[in-house]
Amino acid sequence: MSKNEISNYLISENDGVITFKNKNTTIGFIRFNNNGEIEYIFVNPAFRKQGLAKKLLELTKKKIGKDLVPQKPLSPLGKKLFNIT
Repeated sequence: MSKNEISNYLISENDGVITFKNKNTTIGFIRFNNNGEIEYIFVNPAFRKQGLAKKLLELTKKKIGKDLVPQKPLSPLGKKLFNIT
């Protein structure tokens, strides 16, 4: 699978949550609100380093049509994802 290909995953959306799954497990998810705030983002450690968190952010931004803002507190991985030092 290429870095940004998600065609092998089931994508579901429900009440401010977008989820990537395969037939065995949840790959990752993002929880957001309509103000563009990212409340939580998670990618299963076995599937990290494939660009999935960025793809979740892209889908969310497209869905709500606003720039995204992470809610605090922000984890070290979250700071890296949002390029915050």
